[in-house]
Amino acid sequence: MARINIALVEPQIPQNTGNIARTCAVTGARLHLVKPMGFTVDDSKLKRAGLDYWDKLDITYYDSLEDFLEKNRDKKLFLFTTKGRRIHSDADYPDDCFLVFGREDAGLPEELLHGRPDDCVRIPMRSTLRSLNLSNSAAIAVYEVLRQWGYPDLETKGNLTKFTWEEG
Repeated sequence: MARINIALVEPQIPQNTGNIARTCAVTGARLHLVKPMGFTVDDSKLKRAGLDYWDKLDITYYDSLEDFLEKNRDKKLFLFTTKGRRIHSDADYPDDCFLVFGREDAGLPEELLHGRPDDCVRIPMRSTLRSLNLSNSAAIAVYEVLRQWGYPDLETKGNLTKFTWEEG
């Protein structure tokens, strides 16, 4: 089974992380949280945003960005940043890749981006606005990867509960 990894570097807003956790649960993506964070994992806002999906998550915690990079040095990282020159949908995402997002207020550190232009990808948006919400960006990224992979292990057809499609 193909897997996606979502890494949040120093997330600050618990509701964003909760929403991303829910996205991870429904898609089977792994969640990686890099400290320091602007909240604790028992924060009620975090739990509420993730609803009852917490027991369905595969979460790994890291003490710092350096810890994360050291433990995943052999992995393919896609660094999502407004500074990227490559559109996220133009990248080819291999199995077990990492989609890496920075802080809501600062993004990823430029020291990480420097010298890695092929790893930096951006979601297109109007130039007059700062950026998309972190949880929206993560969802866009995950579903682009899943689209490229043909939505493996995901339900792609729904059913009506009171009628059948054939009844019109």
